[in-house]
Amino acid sequence: QVELVELGGGSVQAGGSLRLSCVASGRTASRYAMGWFRQALGNEREFVAAISWSGDIPSYADSVKSRFTISRDNDQRTVYLQMDNLKPEDTAVYYCAAGPGSSRDPQDYNHWGQGTQVSVSA
Repeated sequence: QVELVELGGGSVQAGGSLRLSCVASGRTASRYAMGWFRQALGNEREFVAAISWSGDIPSYADSVKSRFTISRDNDQRTVYLQMDNLKPEDTAVYYCAAGPGSSRDPQDYNHWGQGTQVSVSA
């Protein structure tokens, strides 16, 4: 069983930065691919970024490419999402997820955190 806890959400002005962390518990946590998804009010959950278990194959949604960076520290069982040059349209609840392979489809992930709010003001 893997449990995920997201940390680091908050409020920031446009152009600012935040770093989200996702701490995983469970003996096999470091063997999972990890993804970040977000859900804005009234919208469906959408893919943000994902990374393989080894950390050498990141992928990004076009809307965040060159602004967000996903990374992981398997010794710490933690995945990070560095978010720079934030825009108001990045406002959403951000979720981390664990699954057997790096994927853009939320249905491919079988462990989810509780989410953390990110709010970006103009």
